[in-house]
Order: sequence, then C-alpha cells, then structure tokens
Amino acid sequence: MKMRLLVLAILWSSTTLFAQDYFPKNDGVKTTNNNYTAFTNAKIYVTPTQIIDGGTLLIQNGKVVQAGKTVTLPKSTIVIDLNGKSIYPSFIDIYSDFGVEKPKKASGGGRSGEYDPSREGYYWNDHVMPENKAISVFKYDDKKAKEIRDAGFGVVNSHIHDGIARGTGILVALNGAGNDAERILDDASAQYFSFDKSIAKTQAYPSSLMGSMALLRQMYSDADWYSKGNSKTKDLSLEALNNNKGLISIFEAKDKGNALRADKIGDANNLQYVILGGGNEYESINEIKGTNAKFILPLNFPDAYDVSNPYQASYVTLEDMRYWNQAPSNPKVMAENGVAFSFTLYDLKSPSAFKDKLMQAIENGLSKTKALEALTTTPASILGKSNKIGSLTPGNYANFLITSGDVFDKGTTLYENWVQGTKNIVNSKDQKDIRGDYDLAIGGTTYNVAISGEVNKPKSEIKQDTVKLKSKISYDDNWLDLSFNTDKGEKIYRMTALVIPSSDNISGRLVLPDGSESSFNAVRTKAFTEKEDEKKDKEAPVVVPVTFPNVGHGYATRPVQETMLFKNATVWTSEDAGILENTDVLIKNGKISKIGKDLSSGGAKVIDATGKHLTAGVIDEHSHIAALAVNEGGQNSSAEVKMEDVVDPEDVGIYRDLAGGVTSIQILHGSANPIGGRSAIIKLKWGETADKMIYSNSPKFIKFALGENVKQSNWGSFNRFPQTRMGVEQLFMDYFQRGKEYDAKKKSGQPYRYDEEMEVIAEILNGERFISCHSYVQSEINMLMKVADKFGFKVNTFTHILEGYKVADKMAEHGVGASTFSDWWAYKFEVNDAIPYNAAIMHSQGVTVAINSDDAEMSRRLNQEAAKTVKYGGMSELEAWKTVTINPAKLLHIDNRVGSIKEGKDADVVLWNDHPLSIYAKAEKTLIDGAVYFDLEKDKQLRQSIDQERNTLINMMLKEKDNGNATQAPVKKENRLLHCDSL
Repeated sequence: MKMRLLVLAILWSSTTLFAQDYFPKNDGVKTTNNNYTAFTNAKIYVTPTQIIDGGTLLIQNGKVVQAGKTVTLPKSTIVIDLNGKSIYPSFIDIYSDFGVEKPKKASGGGRSGEYDPSREGYYWNDHVMPENKAISVFKYDDKKAKEIRDAGFGVVNSHIHDGIARGTGILVALNGAGNDAERILDDASAQYFSFDKSIAKTQAYPSSLMGSMALLRQMYSDADWYSKGNSKTKDLSLEALNNNKGLISIFEAKDKGNALRADKIGDANNLQYVILGGGNEYESINEIKGTNAKFILPLNFPDAYDVSNPYQASYVTLEDMRYWNQAPSNPKVMAENGVAFSFTLYDLKSPSAFKDKLMQAIENGLSKTKALEALTTTPASILGKSNKIGSLTPGNYANFLITSGDVFDKGTTLYENWVQGTKNIVNSKDQKDIRGDYDLAIGGTTYNVAISGEVNKPKSEIKQDTVKLKSKISYDDNWLDLSFNTDKGEKIYRMTALVIPSSDNISGRLVLPDGSESSFNAVRTKAFTEKEDEKKDKEAPVVVPVTFPNVGHGYATRPVQETMLFKNATVWTSEDAGILENTDVLIKNGKISKIGKDLSSGGAKVIDATGKHLTAGVIDEHSHIAALAVNEGGQNSSAEVKMEDVVDPEDVGIYRDLAGGVTSIQILHGSANPIGGRSAIIKLKWGETADKMIYSNSPKFIKFALGENVKQSNWGSFNRFPQTRMGVEQLFMDYFQRGKEYDAKKKSGQPYRYDEEMEVIAEILNGERFISCHSYVQSEINMLMKVADKFGFKVNTFTHILEGYKVADKMAEHGVGASTFSDWWAYKFEVNDAIPYNAAIMHSQGVTVAINSDDAEMSRRLNQEAAKTVKYGGMSELEAWKTVTINPAKLLHIDNRVGSIKEGKDADVVLWNDHPLSIYAKAEKTLIDGAVYFDLEKDKQLRQSIDQERNTLINMMLKEKDNGNATQAPVKKENRLLHCDSL
C-alpha cells in the first residue's frame, strides 16, 4: 500500500507543472482565498534607495499591491504589526545550480577529436551543448531551498554547470508551497558559457584554455554560417545557439584575466557577456571597467593561513597572503569604479557562510546600499526581470524578508522569508530576548550565567566564582535548554524552561547530576548590552596596496619612459659599427635618439657608464615563460589556437629574465602535435597587461614540430595520428593541400565556411605567417624543407636544430634560420648526435643563428649561453653576442625595431656592470621603450619591502587566529616551469 501511495505521489508531482487553473477540481472546495495581508509599522526598503519608515506593505495572491506610508486596507485584510522591524526584498542569486544534479565524471580517456556517436546531429565537439536545457532536468529540492531561503534568498537562476556552451537556465522562486508551474518564473532565463570542458564527456579537445577560446571563436563563426542556410547537414547545437541569441549570455570566467579573455570573444561576436568573476578584479580594475560588462561576484574570500609555524609560513606566497588581505575589498573597488555587479552563493561552502562573507565586504568599505543593490535590483535588472522581482513595487512578486533591524548588521535576526506570498519562518519573531546576566542558585552554590550572542542563537557563559564552566545552550520558540559541567567535569546539571514573556527571570525544571529532578530559578541581574568593542564601528581593515603586477617583485607604479643619457659606456652595437669604446647613448621618447661621444644631456637623466657595457636587450627566440599553457594536444593540428590568448603577465619569470637582460621573447606553442599553435612575441614589460606586452603589428608565427614528441613516443599514446615520422610528413602534405584548396575557394569569391585552422595554413602558403619548427634529426629537417619547396613557401626557423651542422649547407640554400641550444645533448634518443659546435658550424655556412633557451632558468642566462659559442667553434665575441640580440631579432622579423643599438630603434637596452659574455656580468638596468623595467639597486630595496610586507601580513593572520577566526593550513605550491612537452 505504501508503495502505491508513493507512486501516486510521484505521478501527481510530475503532473503539477502542466496543471492549469481552469482544470476541474474534484478533490475539495473550489473557492480561492483572495484575502489581503498587510504588514504595518515597518521600515520598508521598497528598493535600496526608496525607504519608508513606519510604512505598510500590502500583498495579495503572491504579489505586492502597495507599499507606502499611508495605505488604505481593503476589507478582509489580515494585519500583521511589525513595529520596530524591517522589510527588505528577498535576495536573488543568478548563478546557481539549484535543482540541477551535478554531472558525473565520465570514465575512460580522451578520444583525440572523435565525438560521441550518440550525439549524431549535434555539433562536432562534445563540449559544445547549447541545446541543453536546465528545465529538462530540474527537480525542486525543498531541503536545499530552505538552506538558501535561510540565507535571505527568494529567487535563484539555475543552470547545468558543465561544458563550454552549457545551454539555457531557469529562474526559480524558492516557494516550497507551490508547484513548478508557479515557481518557475522563466524556463529559458539565460544561456551559459565557460572555458571549462564537460567532465561528463571524454573528447580530448580542447585540452587547454587557448583551445577553449579557439573552439568558441569557431563555434560562433559556424553558427553564423549555419544561420544563413549554408550547411548541408542539420546541426541541433547550432540551431539552439542561434535560437537563443536573444537571451542574456552569462560567462563563467572565475578570474580577472579570463574575464578579459571572455570579453574579447564577446566583442568579436557582438555579444556583451555578463561575467562570473573570480574576486580578483580589483587587480586590473581599469581593464575590467573597460569591458563594460556586468559582473556576478562570489564572496568566497579565503580564510587566513595558520602561520603559527614559521617553517610552514614560508610555504605561503606573498601573492596568496595579499589575496587573503585584499579580496574582501573587491566589491568596494568595483562599486567605486562604476562596475555593476550582483552577488552569488557560488563556491561558498554553504549558504550559511554568506552573511559573514558579506559582512567582510562591508567592513572593507562596500556601502550597504550597494550591497543591497547587488542582491536585489541589479540581478533583477541583469535578467531583465525588474518588473517581477528585486523590489517591492506594485505588481512584483511578494518576495521579502522580515528582520529585526538592519539586514547587514551582525546582530540582526532574519525572522521570515516570504516567497510569492508564502511565509517561510527562519527564526521566530515572537521569541523573547533572554540575553543578559543572571544569578543561578543550586544547592547552596550561586553560579553566574551570562547569555549573549543573537536573540535566536544565544551563547552561554557560566562561572562559579571566577572559574569558567563548560556549558551548552539552545533556545527555540521560547523553550530554553541549558546544561553545564562543574569545573572537573564530573557533575552535569541540565535545565529546561518555558520562558514567560512578562517575567525577567527564568524558571523551570532542573535535573541534578544524580538523576533526581528539582526546579531552578535564574534571577536577572543585568540587561544585555553589546561590548564596547562590538558596539562601536569597527575600524576599516588595513589593506596592503596593490602592485603591478600584484605579486612579489611587483612595482608600486608602472614604469614610465624617461629621457636618459648613458655616458662613457662600452657600446655593443650588434651592427657593422661593432663595439664602441667610451661612447654616449641618448634615450628619448622611447627610442635610441643619438649615439656618439661627448653628447650634451639636454635635461636628460645622466647615467655614468664608465667601465660598464651597454648592449641591446637580449632576445629569446624560443621561450615558454609568461604562458598559462603551452600545448593544445587534443588534435594533431592546433593551428587555430593562439599563444597571445594565454600570455601570463604575472609570471615571475618575466622579472627574472629582465634581471638577466632579456627584453623580448617569442612564446612558442609546445611540441605535442606536428602543427602547433600561433606564437606570441612580447616585450617583457613587467607590470603591464598582457595586451600591452604583445608587439604592435606583431609578425605572424606558428610552431611546427618534428620527432619523438609529435608521434607521442614520449607519453605512450596510441590513439592519435601520426604514430610514425612517415605519418608526420603525410600530415603536413594533407594539411597544406587542404589549405591550398581552402585558399583557392576563398579567393574565388564563392561562399565558404570560415575555418580558423585553415586560415592559418593559407597564411603560411601566402607567405604571411612564418614557421618556427621544433627539430632534431637531419632526415626530418630535410623532409620539411622539401614539403615547403613543394608548396612554394620557406621554413623560417628550425629551432633546437641539434643536427643542423649535418645539413647547414642545405639550410642556407633554403634560406632557413637556426635557433639552437649552446651545448645541450643526449637528454633523449634523438639528440644523441648533438654537438656543442653546432651553432658555429651553421654560422660558418651563412645560416642566421640564434641561441635560445626553451627553459625558464636558462632564459635569464642567455648572455652566458652566447659566450659558449666562443669556446665551442671560435666565434668572435661580437658574433657570439649577435646570437642573442640581432640574430633572433632577424629570425622574428623585428630587427627593424630591436636587436641592436642604432639610432631610431626602440630603446630596449641593458647596462651591464661587466663584460656581457662574462659569468660575472650583472644587468644593472634593463630598459624597454625607454622605461626602466629592472634596476639592480631598486631590486635590493624591493626585496627588503617584500620581507617587511610578509611580516606585516603574517602578524595580521596570527591575530586572526588569536581572535578565534577560521584559518587554513599552508600548502606548499610547486612553481611548474613549462617546456615544449608540458601538457
């Protein structure tokens, strides 16, 4: 019988969504209750800025009828007197997963580009699922709804948190008394996107942030192509994406950098995303403001670290210490800069943690008005639902909170959360305030009882004389339970009482330690008053300043161009002029203005360079620092991805390179596949944004690769073509033939599907993009040159090229340059034939040769790597120096701007305290575009200030622990250095 009833209940609940108000009712009376309810004498926040003191809120049938100072009450109005209490609109969370089951992680590995056969008729990539609908999997959970309501929320906007294109969400009122037809306010409230692929799908691509960005770009392009009727096949995913074009688009970024990346994708497709932030937007506030996006901000501020152990304290980076200190000020900074935002429960351990985190934001300067806007009117406006939710204006849903006072005060109690006119009790508003001091006499002994805390969640402290005893208290619906142990803990006294509202004292039943029953009477001796340190306004927390970048060794202000005159230097020009002794160099307006002897300063800052050496900045042709990812290995070609998308301006490797005299690098894609991604050529402008580091009018490069890595012999993968060196050649032939056909169709004027990958291949064929190819073995080096000759283009650079000495004459004939290691060999099988004379031999055959690093540590010592070519092969000092200055500049096609000291070139120069090829040489100053980005003396000061700041923050965290606040254990982070084969 029970099973039958359960089945009937399930069937009934599943049909309520489709029930209509005109269906016949045969299960009871048909009269609808249309009574009014009036809440009088309350302080009513109609909106965050429209406040009525002593007002009346009138509701009927789940909607607001009127809110005002004087409201005429209709007949049959139920009146609830809220004298001394406040009414606020219920909060709104527009980034929730309420009622949507978390996706289960798929078993098995990736399928290297193969999509799930069960998705036939949908987009080629499994992680693009705009056809998903939260409404189709939604299941109301009142237990979870209660947790959210108890935190003050009345409406949530929920979606399936899985995939890159996630489909549509639903807007749900947390009305447990209603059915889905009543509480679902919008069954397609917004569409959702992210950079994270689905955990429920196993398709390998994309395997990186840059792959996700490329996929999104291609998806939008394909949707446009499809919308114009050009596709010969049906694609339900693209149809859904096009059908949802008019919906709000919400993007899960979770980081300031990813917010800017998402905004670029949106701008390219005429979309303005609403962005889920990461809490660190304050670090790049000008750029964040420039997106013109509205943000959804989590309040998942980190707990302080437990730094009581000095050894473990060393695990915590300055960056993480700062984030703990600065993150709670993020909402204030956003508000001050005019960035609209709403708050979300997303990423909190539980909804119950919300108020404490919100209070942190307010203590850090966020105004209460802005806080209320972020929870009511702003989220309603973002969703285009201001006429339904977010305020208590007539016609809106009757979603409101009843509180004991200011909802953002620590001691305020939330009594009720009404949703669609349905009352939900959080704490009884009729419960008496029993806080205060009492004398409790038991068996000739008097105990001092102090009750504090919140009205509905009191705390107890019981003392016998001056000895504090262990006690427990609970208080609900005027029923009090109180127990305590004696000082040694061997005796337990338990008390229960029904509190009488008219009495100051508390009397009830007492259970003695021996189990016998008696009565007790606690006599009130003092009314409750907040402690002075709690009652007075707290001083604003001390927030350490943000630096550029906001990590260790960041600068208080960004470097600016200076007019500087270097006097009496030994100038290594890297030009035909060679090395000039006792020469002056004038830097002006970011350029090398004059070179000569006895130049006048003309108001320039004079640097005495007597006995020192001035060179052009070192250039690293092959680097992987300053990148968030290196490989997109999900497919055998990733020509569509861009390293420019994942430049990391906060990588400390930039600062270290500057200390080694490096001013420009090419960030190359790795060697996970034969055709890799597009390069980023950047200037190491420490403290600037990624966009400002990238060369303007940057030459176009792409990484190719040969050898062991691309055929995957290093990581045992057997499910992706190619698996042999022969297969690598055929892959190149196939892609270039396809690229040739694609380009021909594009130039013919016929309609064509824009393919970002084929666009890049066509650029190579047209001489618009240059190849830098990872290479080792002579047979493969010859192979790629032959493929290039067949298709009529030139390989620009062979990088690594450790068997280049075997084919140097053929390389010179082809016109390809070499970027090699100075003396690496035998670190894997295909480099067994490498020799340290390689660079000198290729140079002797007329090949343009550069020395590169492919390594974060070596990159800052390239001056020493260049010196090895003097030892191995007898290159002159000047020619050796060119291998890290003008030669890499030539290979990168930026030699018209950098790489040598020549009038008119960019002022990217380094002042060394010794011969630049010496192991004793230190870079005293490193300039880029005439601004000093590294100064040896300032570095010493910076190190001292870092120590002082760490000590300040450690003391702050120790104080947090002493005050009983939550802390987290320090965890040592490994700083992973990326290489060609990093996945």
